[in-house]
Amino acid sequence: MPDGKILIAVREHPRAEGAAAEQLRAIRMAVEAEGYEVRWTVTAQDAQAVLRTEAGLAAALVAWDLPGGTAASPPDEDENGGASVLRFIGRRFQDLPVFLVMADEHVRGLPLWVSETAVGYVWPLEDTPGFIAGRITTAARAYQEAVLPPFFRALRRFDDTHEYSWHTPAHAGGVAFLKSPAGRAFHDYFGERLLRSDLSISVEELGSLFEHTGPIGAAERNAARVFGAALTYFVLHGDSTCNRLVGHFSVTRDELALVDRNCHKSVLHGLVVSGARPVYLVPTRNGYGLAGPLPPAELAPEAVAARIAAHPLAEGALSTAPQYAVFTNSTYDGLCYDAVPTARALAASSPRVHFDEAWFAYARFHPLYAGRYGMAVHESSFPGPDRPTVFATQSTHKLLAALSQSAMVHVRPAPRAPVEHERFNEVLMMHGTTSPLYPMIASLDVATAMMDGPQGEWLVDEAVTEAVRFRQEMVRLRRRVEAAGDRPPWFFGVWQPETVTDPATGAEFPFDEAPSELLRTEPSCWTLAPGADWHGFPGLTDGHCMLDPVKVTLTCPGITATGEMAEEGIPARVLTAYLATRNIVVEKTDSYTTLVLFSMGITKGKWGTLLDALMDFKALYDSNAPLERVLPQAVAAHPKRYAGLTLRELCRQMHDQLRSARLVELLDTAFQQLPEPVFPPQHCYQRLVRGGTEQVRIAEAAGRIAAAMVTVTPPGIPVLMPGESVGTPDGPLLRYLTALESFDRRFPGFRSETHGVTIDAETGDYQIECLHPEQGGHHAAPPAQRHAPQPVNTRQS
Repeated sequence: MPDGKILIAVREHPRAEGAAAEQLRAIRMAVEAEGYEVRWTVTAQDAQAVLRTEAGLAAALVAWDLPGGTAASPPDEDENGGASVLRFIGRRFQDLPVFLVMADEHVRGLPLWVSETAVGYVWPLEDTPGFIAGRITTAARAYQEAVLPPFFRALRRFDDTHEYSWHTPAHAGGVAFLKSPAGRAFHDYFGERLLRSDLSISVEELGSLFEHTGPIGAAERNAARVFGAALTYFVLHGDSTCNRLVGHFSVTRDELALVDRNCHKSVLHGLVVSGARPVYLVPTRNGYGLAGPLPPAELAPEAVAARIAAHPLAEGALSTAPQYAVFTNSTYDGLCYDAVPTARALAASSPRVHFDEAWFAYARFHPLYAGRYGMAVHESSFPGPDRPTVFATQSTHKLLAALSQSAMVHVRPAPRAPVEHERFNEVLMMHGTTSPLYPMIASLDVATAMMDGPQGEWLVDEAVTEAVRFRQEMVRLRRRVEAAGDRPPWFFGVWQPETVTDPATGAEFPFDEAPSELLRTEPSCWTLAPGADWHGFPGLTDGHCMLDPVKVTLTCPGITATGEMAEEGIPARVLTAYLATRNIVVEKTDSYTTLVLFSMGITKGKWGTLLDALMDFKALYDSNAPLERVLPQAVAAHPKRYAGLTLRELCRQMHDQLRSARLVELLDTAFQQLPEPVFPPQHCYQRLVRGGTEQVRIAEAAGRIAAAMVTVTPPGIPVLMPGESVGTPDGPLLRYLTALESFDRRFPGFRSETHGVTIDAETGDYQIECLHPEQGGHHAAPPAQRHAPQPVNTRQS
């Protein structure tokens, strides 16, 4: 066990005179002799600074009469410094051993809660320094051992035995890499410890990922406890694999599935594997082009029944009763549902409800998100026989601290749709690997431990706090720009309410003047009120949806949330291209918005650089700077197109193109008026791999049947699914894709990332995969053929 740090928070200065100070120095020397580093502070404020920044503390020695208090003390208590430090420790750490340094003989005057916090008391002059230091370091080592979660603890113990490797992987703990120059560079870069921990499933004492035994099984059970699940499974191929395996388990060939159209492509892959027939639920959208939540009316059982009755693929389904419902929570842009009412609405139609929470694994650990996550739906919150089985799939690595691809599936089974472990595990083994990377398992185990107890709320609260500070500073900066009078009065905005109300007092505040404590802790500040212009989504009800403050959407001039376009504008693609030159990479860019994420790794310095870059962009735009100065790489890559342009001219050209083509409006129409389904996705996949498809130019695709998904980023949501008709030339889909194709031709280097579309290098034409006409690839195919596809000719080349 590596040594850590120990906090000594006492009123005596390290070099002070007197018997007490001398004894404390002797205790310090004895602690350091045991290999620990000591952080000595003499005020409550300094002690709290150490506690805030030093996650590696193993113990604390705190004087009850420590000078200084804290504003965080309860208002009815005039707490001294020692009490404020103890309370701070309780909020920051779980079970950190704390020894209380006493100046007199009695503890009878101490509040009762102190005895629950401290593990022991120290009178410095009554025992030898060695004895006192021994008590502290013994407790510290026990804490350091106990703080490790099950699998990571076992992995460290195995590593400490220094055994030879006689199994795969063949690099044998990294030794093979040392036999080659390139291998040696790889070994030196990643280090021996990582390579020694890359082990085979033959290491019995570490347990089995598929048998869920030993330390791995203990780690999954611990994760279930921490995340509020009945069952939790570790998955090493990301949330995409989680979505595929849950869909594969929940619905079978020719059964109906209710699918949020705002879904990740991996949800579709699960339908392809299972052979299910999707019935899509349509989320609302706003003027920015952002996808909103599924409105309550869309979830109502009568609306679902009507959608199924009108659905062409329902005719060939095994039953008109869906077996599975899946939706995104929170959305990419940070919209999260009131979980229990949403699950209740979907449960009226389906016995299984799947919350895809790829970007929301932290929700359970902060009161701001209470009731907004899948595992909040359980026996107590939703009693009775109608409760569905609930799945929550989480990409642990995205916004918690885990290695890339590390993910989890959480399950809350219900009698309506039992989840028998053995059967679910069969599906898990189909999609998993028999060669797991042990450091990934350890990272899931550690990510769980980090969220356990008060430290989980502490970590999430830090991210929320920094997001709130950034949001408020953006509003203040905009007001300062407008009031300055020495420059054009525009600046970037933030997608959020303009005012918030304190429900306790009824006081209303401009967003930037609201108390940060209110914004950090009060969900009503972030809920989307029905009809509010700031969010622009129709059809909402009170409390149905909330904006997650850590997902910050910056808005650019040019359009409003209700869709009104201005004469001038700054397309977000130009802004994010500039930010990339400043080494600021955003998460997502739409036509006039860009998304930045405030994870647990955010700092004031980090978001301060973003503020600075935004102000610099404004200055460059206002001064009409040459594009060669602002975006030199774009000009170098496309000199014929961009040489001689200024930043303002490029923005004007791009804004005029978006406005004249009505691209945002076309996007909205294309996502609201879904293409007609003709074949199930699995049918199209069978044709795809057996040569029954062809590449078709968008200009010639009218009436054809898509064989592969088309996903445009922005906004990152499928616009065309396998088996759907491309529609007529003047239909919403082809009008949107044609406008996007024209935009990409005119603005090389700024094109959308479009999955499922290939672009002709010479002409810039969009091409999509469609079924061959002889394979039913025209929408004119008779209904019997459309609804009951014939078996695939597997001998077709």
